[in-house]
Amino acid sequence: MALRINAENFEEKVLKADKPVLVDFYSDTCIPCKQMAGILGDIEDEHEDTVYIYKVNVNYDKALAEQYKVMSVPTVICFVNGEQKGKVVGLKEQEKVEALFEEYL
Repeated sequence: MALRINAENFEEKVLKADKPVLVDFYSDTCIPCKQMAGILGDIEDEHEDTVYIYKVNVNYDKALAEQYKVMSVPTVICFVNGEQKGKVVGLKEQEKVEALFEEYL
């Protein structure tokens, strides 16, 4: 299961990561977010050695959500070498989410 991070450890876990990172911006009350969590769990299982996956709760980390222009949840953003490289908004198929990071592996 993806580790929940916040503004305090975002730089260390995401911006300084040595592999591509998927950050799932979510809310506990969002049904599509719960469905996306399952998809991200499958990706995590299949790509555990090549990509990190973290979760940011937009209800507790509003500043991070605003900084990365998260307007609705779920939103998954891919970071590579500290830079935002792609984003999907809404519930997406596993292949669409994997396409965010595959070219960086």
